[in-house]
Amino acid sequence: MTTLAEIETAADALTATEKQQLLLYLAARLRAQGKSLPETPLLAREKPGDWMAEDEAAMRRFHPGA
Repeated sequence: MTTLAEIETAADALTATEKQQLLLYLAARLRAQGKSLPETPLLAREKPGDWMAEDEAAMRRFHPGA
């Protein structure tokens, strides 16, 4: 495999366990090179309290009185 597209296609064929192993391998390689890992986009943009409040509000809409 020589292109990122080929690597992505191969990664899609992996089992969930193999994908986790690949992710851990890549994270270790980045750290070994002194690079930081990217932030998780969902949690980086929102504070946990914000998404918890949104989730609770949605639950109240579906289950009034809860």
